[in-house]
Amino acid sequence: MGNLMDLRPSFLKGRSSSGTTSRNVLQALWQAAGMPDEALAQVSLTGADPVLPSSFAVGQAAQTSMAAAALAAAEIWHLRGGARQQVSVDMLHAAQECRSYFRINGVTLDPFDPITGAYRCGDGGWVRIHANFPHHRDGALALLGCPPGEGTTRAAVERALARWTAVDFEQAAADAGMVVAAMRSFDEWDHHPQGQAVAAQPLFTLERIGEADPRPLPKYGQDPRPLTDIRVLDLTRIIAGPVCGRALAAYGADVMLVNSPNLPNIDNIIDTSRGKLSVFADLDTADGRIALGNLLRSAHVFVQGYRPGAMAAQGFGPQDAARIRPGIVYVSLSAYGEHGPWARRRGFDSLVQTASGFNHAEAQAAGQPTPKPLPMQILDHASGYLMAFAAQAALARQATEGGSWHVRVSLAQTAHWLRGLGRIEGGLATPMPAIDAYLQTEASGFGELVALRHAAQFSRTPARWTRPSCPPGTHPTVWPWA
Repeated sequence: MGNLMDLRPSFLKGRSSSGTTSRNVLQALWQAAGMPDEALAQVSLTGADPVLPSSFAVGQAAQTSMAAAALAAAEIWHLRGGARQQVSVDMLHAAQECRSYFRINGVTLDPFDPITGAYRCGDGGWVRIHANFPHHRDGALALLGCPPGEGTTRAAVERALARWTAVDFEQAAADAGMVVAAMRSFDEWDHHPQGQAVAAQPLFTLERIGEADPRPLPKYGQDPRPLTDIRVLDLTRIIAGPVCGRALAAYGADVMLVNSPNLPNIDNIIDTSRGKLSVFADLDTADGRIALGNLLRSAHVFVQGYRPGAMAAQGFGPQDAARIRPGIVYVSLSAYGEHGPWARRRGFDSLVQTASGFNHAEAQAAGQPTPKPLPMQILDHASGYLMAFAAQAALARQATEGGSWHVRVSLAQTAHWLRGLGRIEGGLATPMPAIDAYLQTEASGFGELVALRHAAQFSRTPARWTRPSCPPGTHPTVWPWA
């Protein structure tokens, strides 16, 4: 499985897509969400792949997902009485924003634990281990019979994996609640039950899950941005969900990041918390559940990235939220979707890339014998912007039609969409572009933050973050003006 010894350097001889333009991709996204076609006349999309070194259309995925989210914000502005405005997104800028680059107090942080990465197994197959959280690292090491903690070397992991097949270790890790993926080719993924389940589903879904009267969008206050006074509860971690909340905050929403005081975070929270309030609520306690329920009663959007069923077990599943707050837009992110044998499996961008064929295909295109990841975590970032897009589309439908709504997005479905955008001839020969021209410096609760400016430009209501990024638990668990 996923053996790269049969590489053919001539694998990629040209773009295999039909030459679909970014405008056509955006139009398909827009129409899938039931948004009005006339808004599309207001979009300017500049640039073309390749913009980053990849044989996949990663620039187009970044640009079109971000443009969909930004254009939806402009449509919300129009629904609230504003004139339609021009939205423009440059492909290179959008792709740069999806690289998760930032510096804090002059230091560029390494987000990866030394054990994280790809390893060859005894059968010649490959697995990718995600060890960025200590409990995931130590759990994987325990399965391998290696000492837990930071002292274990990659060489020790390689020796231990020589006794495993890739699929067996993937399954053993999943059974133990760890995060590992065996590398598959596209053909192997297409024949896998989970690959087939993903292929049978749309890129995202908007489902009406309850009855509620249309709720007029709040009137504008001092801040002339599209989502002013829209309240968003952000119960997500890592990258995709936090990117969704960060985008909504840039468009004016009051986004409250809700963290558990008992769960670890990755350093990217410094970047993705821009524009957000940040609170603690322990949902394993009655006080935490009461606090979240009180926040939900006046929220417009609820975003969560836990495995399917996990929030329902805490009393905050989609139907629960619709009962507590009729008219809510509930957004669910998962790794592999809500159907198929892996529906409840943990996963991250790098693992979905590995399992669904991208690392194998990119390695073949490069003519190299080891797995090759995409140049950024595009599944995370594109999924985040698709979540923001679909959430706003549902918000617009709630304001005009009524109802409570459930939006579903998964990393694996985004991967399937990216694959459908086609391949880029000569893409891997593109040098990684310099990023400094897209950076801005701002104060934060963590120190001086240098991070990417938002790539979506609005002609009337410029996107911006008005709240500095702050550590988890900085703010009280109440809306500031409640």
